[in-house]
Amino acid sequence: MNKIQSLETFTDEFVCFVRVTTESGRIGWGQTSTYNADITATIFHRQVAPWVLGADALDIEFLIRRVEEREHKFPGSYRCRALAGLDTALWDLRGRIDGKPVVELLGGRPGRLRAYASSMKRDISAAAEADRLVRLRDEEGFDAFKWRVASECGRDVDEWPGRTEEIVPTVSRALGDDVAKLVDANSGFSPRRAIDVGRMLEAEGVSHFEEPCPYWHLDETKLVTDALSLDVTGGEQDWDLATWQRMIDMRAVDVVQPDVMYMGGMLRTLRVCAMAEKAGIPVTPHSANLSLVTICTMHLLGAIPNRGKYLELSIEGPDYYPWQQGLFLGDPYAVTDGHVDIPDGPGWGIEINPSWLERAAYQRSELPCS
Repeated sequence: MNKIQSLETFTDEFVCFVRVTTESGRIGWGQTSTYNADITATIFHRQVAPWVLGADALDIEFLIRRVEEREHKFPGSYRCRALAGLDTALWDLRGRIDGKPVVELLGGRPGRLRAYASSMKRDISAAAEADRLVRLRDEEGFDAFKWRVASECGRDVDEWPGRTEEIVPTVSRALGDDVAKLVDANSGFSPRRAIDVGRMLEAEGVSHFEEPCPYWHLDETKLVTDALSLDVTGGEQDWDLATWQRMIDMRAVDVVQPDVMYMGGMLRTLRVCAMAEKAGIPVTPHSANLSLVTICTMHLLGAIPNRGKYLELSIEGPDYYPWQQGLFLGDPYAVTDGHVDIPDGPGWGIEINPSWLERAAYQRSELPCS
């Protein structure tokens, strides 16, 4: 009755939604990871869907393991990005069948989450960034903010000369002492430069230093972690569970930041959360856009015992992320006093916008007619 009859994708360049349908006609919605979503959709139909059609849709752990084993020669990022579409659709299906939000399926409950306003911009002056973050503080009640330093994978070359040294004190002092301050270097610094910047961050009251060094060099990140008293964080890019275990065992970071979609869905992300819990490390996931990734992260944070202090909530609108406009009906990310509510409807508790689906490229994998 709960056998998977079909898997459909609705895709543009940035977003790929997945619909699972059972033989009894029950449905669930998920999403693959964003960016190059058209490529991920091809992988989904070729290397994920064939292994799960006809199987029990409620046995999520078996299905994820089956795809991993059948496609063991392709363990990389794209397989995980595609696998996320299956995983998240199955969790939504299970929630709709049981009449429960995913957070309850995971052992948690709906509620409010403190959010940090997450800036994605580097092409912005220190003064302009300070102005817009202060406005969000005053108008929407945020008491935590993240902004960008360094240049992405910049090898110690800033976005423009002196930007990091200017933006850190300018934004920090404008926001004042009663807010949490976070910065993200996106793999931009060498250890020596990261430590110097980190000491400036500490002096300016910044408590979270994200991905200071190239994320693939865990030993470099650990040098920074060991040298500083603020929280050094990372992990958003990582999908390999062995890498996660090494990162946690060596305590390369103080806070881990798995991304549900990069990881391959909720099940694999929960494994990372469990590793971190065993080591006494908090989890503050990466959720840097307003597609389904942030909804999934809200449900995750409502359930895990070692959740971090806040949810990452992008503040970028159509000028920066035009593709994320109009994905859902209503506003699942409404902010009240710097907090958001975990959706309490069945599954993810959201509805995909039908007009977006009508414009999307469509593909279908299904069981052959008997």
